[in-house]
Amino acid sequence: MGKARGRMLLGVLFALAACSKESRDLEASQPMTTPSGPSDPRAVAFTGNAFQVSQGGRYFSWYGCSSCHGDDVTGPLDLGDRRWLHGNSIDQVYASIAGRHGRLGGQIQSEQLWQLSAYVQQLPSLAPERRRRQDNDQKGEPQGAQWGGPLR
Repeated sequence: MGKARGRMLLGVLFALAACSKESRDLEASQPMTTPSGPSDPRAVAFTGNAFQVSQGGRYFSWYGCSSCHGDDVTGPLDLGDRRWLHGNSIDQVYASIAGRHGRLGGQIQSEQLWQLSAYVQQLPSLAPERRRRQDNDQKGEPQGAQWGGPLR
């Protein structure tokens, strides 16, 4: 019985040693500047990262973007068709949101603009069910005019 108890204790210790906390680097790797062009290497870290894209979707709702660019719009406001007036590369989307043609320039942090840009770039490929699920998940969160923006 002592040998079995020792093995069980050893098994528990191995299991605990195998567990580790999730690690996200939120400091140095976050871009502080605008994209340098359509092939900016930092874009891969955002467009290929589900966490960054989902955060962009959250900001899309928080900042009220969905009130003009929702699922049921047509024409120039429709972001689901990839026929965008100001281009669809990461630097063009960023510039459009940040101020050249958008309304959020100077109001939000660069990292959030990157996340929004990554989300907007992926809107045409997101299934409507996924967008609806995200909208349902965010029902209790502040949206549009209800949200005062990030703390600075």
